[in-house]
Amino acid sequence: MYPGMMHWWSTHHRRHHDWRSHAGCGSGGWRSHREAEDWSERHAAPGEFGDFGAGAFGVRRPLRFLAYKLHLDEHQVAELARILNVLKTERAQAEVDARRAMAGLADAVAGATFDPQVAGDAATVRVRSAERLRDAVLKALADLHALLDPDQRARLAYLIRTGTLQV
Repeated sequence: MYPGMMHWWSTHHRRHHDWRSHAGCGSGGWRSHREAEDWSERHAAPGEFGDFGAGAFGVRRPLRFLAYKLHLDEHQVAELARILNVLKTERAQAEVDARRAMAGLADAVAGATFDPQVAGDAATVRVRSAERLRDAVLKALADLHALLDPDQRARLAYLIRTGTLQV
């Protein structure tokens, strides 16, 4: 069965009620499916790098998704797992750097006078982090290109071009 089908099936078969437990609301409570969707849309904002936080390649389970869509063999799946692990680590480091930069910007405006040196250092951390993340994505794409055969590369390009896969 196509992996995305399970998500579709589960969301379309629990239309009326969704059981959720929430902090401060006792042990939990019933909410309508629409209320649950509204709550998740309001509180699930993308991270610093937009939807890139959803996964290494913009999908929730990129390894399984790409293995299925590109018809990868065992060796290719193992190598793809290594590539995605490196990319995931870089993305996590970029999120840490983004928090560090925000703290630096907050420190710059917290004092009696604005400190341009502290703000400049924080902005530099942000820029360097974005450059490292860019380089990691480019290296991952280059490694992926070397790993795939021409037919698989064409399928990958189609997924990226149509927006099914976000890089």
